[in-house]
Amino acid sequence: MTSKYLAVCALLFAGISTTVGGRCVAAPATAAAQMPTDAIRPRADYAVSMRPAPEKRLFRSAEVEKQIAQIGAQLTNLKLRWMFANCLPNTLDTTVHYRKDAEGRDDTFVYTGDIHAMWLRDSGAQVWPYVQFANADPELKAMLRGVIRRQIKCILLDPYANAFNDGPVGGHWMSDNTDMKPELHERKWEIDSLCYPVRLAYEYWRTTGDASVFDEEWLRAVDLILKTFREQQRRDGVGPYTFTRETDRQLDTVCNDGNGNPVNPVGLIASTFRPSDDATTFLFLVPSNFMAVSSLRKMVDVLERVNKRSDKASQCRNLALEVETALNRYAVVDHPKYGKIYAFEVDGFGNRFLMDDANVPSLLAMAYLGDVSLQNPIYRNTRRFVWSAGNPYFFRGRVAEGIGGPHIGYDMIWPMSIMMRAFTSTDDAEIKWCISTLLATDNETGFIHESFHKDDPARFTREWFAWQNTLFGELILKLVKEGKTALLNSIK
Repeated sequence: MTSKYLAVCALLFAGISTTVGGRCVAAPATAAAQMPTDAIRPRADYAVSMRPAPEKRLFRSAEVEKQIAQIGAQLTNLKLRWMFANCLPNTLDTTVHYRKDAEGRDDTFVYTGDIHAMWLRDSGAQVWPYVQFANADPELKAMLRGVIRRQIKCILLDPYANAFNDGPVGGHWMSDNTDMKPELHERKWEIDSLCYPVRLAYEYWRTTGDASVFDEEWLRAVDLILKTFREQQRRDGVGPYTFTRETDRQLDTVCNDGNGNPVNPVGLIASTFRPSDDATTFLFLVPSNFMAVSSLRKMVDVLERVNKRSDKASQCRNLALEVETALNRYAVVDHPKYGKIYAFEVDGFGNRFLMDDANVPSLLAMAYLGDVSLQNPIYRNTRRFVWSAGNPYFFRGRVAEGIGGPHIGYDMIWPMSIMMRAFTSTDDAEIKWCISTLLATDNETGFIHESFHKDDPARFTREWFAWQNTLFGELILKLVKEGKTALLNSIK
């Protein structure tokens, strides 16, 4: 474990704190501040920025600063303007470490926030909203290129790992019973860890036209992604990956000597862990399999148009079709109230888990990610199901309602679910409710947290969680771009 990480955890333990799934979390209303910031303000003083002082910000984008000023000038709700300005640049301000590697190429290591490690999922999502500004800011473009290159290097190091250290420094989870290396922070196999880098690289290329990231290392990563997905279809046994951990948390370890529950090899890809870093119950995690299909098809486009490798493209295309066919056959269930919906997890034997978890990819987020159409009738039914009492991890309380998950537990709503509801909504009233709820549940910190209690926003986890902050900025950017500024300004 790095000294910086230990220092952060020590501060957390000075207040009400715990460690959940390898991530230090706290209810920082009673703890020392964790976010790097110099602002000291009275409660509800929305004129005072909560960002670090300019000289202490890790990375500065002139274009992002321009967008903050331009969008902020259009927002009349003072708290919304304040939270947008705090949240959109949070990844740049506090988590981005940009440099050049030994070969002089761009290299960017991105902390998840209060843990000084780089998750492939989180890092890809954290910098995602900035891609749209890359052409107007050469330094930002170079930083994004560095994230993509670093993610590719991580995949080459270990395609089964979900989180990485900034160098071979080891860490607390070196004692896990799996093939750990000192460069790994954690080695939980999650399908989406291989999908988020593809999503980011593809969008970067489509936006900028810069194909330099699709080099020989990219082609080697493609081979490993294909190999790993094939291994985890489990047609030839359980494959090389196993994981167990000595822990008192059930979903932080894996049953059956680290192999998980049995699956019927029907063409779906097994994911030992969810995007929450919790172990799956039935290993065919449906939203992650949908993301694998769309990622494979993005890879086809790059391999054909940039690399001119029709052989590899054909392998990706065939695997995508295979997984998609299996999803259509095994992932759809008839719900007595909502009709045909997607299950959260299945095992190919006929067993299925009807729920949703807030972490993305989720069933709710599939339309946000572009893995299914917003108009897909099965998705529409599923969306109604997951935002209802029929979902065991849907919580409704005095201050809010939303989806959580077993990672934090009962009655804890993840703002990410509220943002995904807004991202996938075409109803202005629903969108307005989502933004109003997010503004009302920050506990006057100016930032979005990992989760908060359904009855009391002062009970929250993770004061510094950059993905959630940047996602909020992304949502406001989207709504303004879609002409919904008046809707935002109608929020009181």
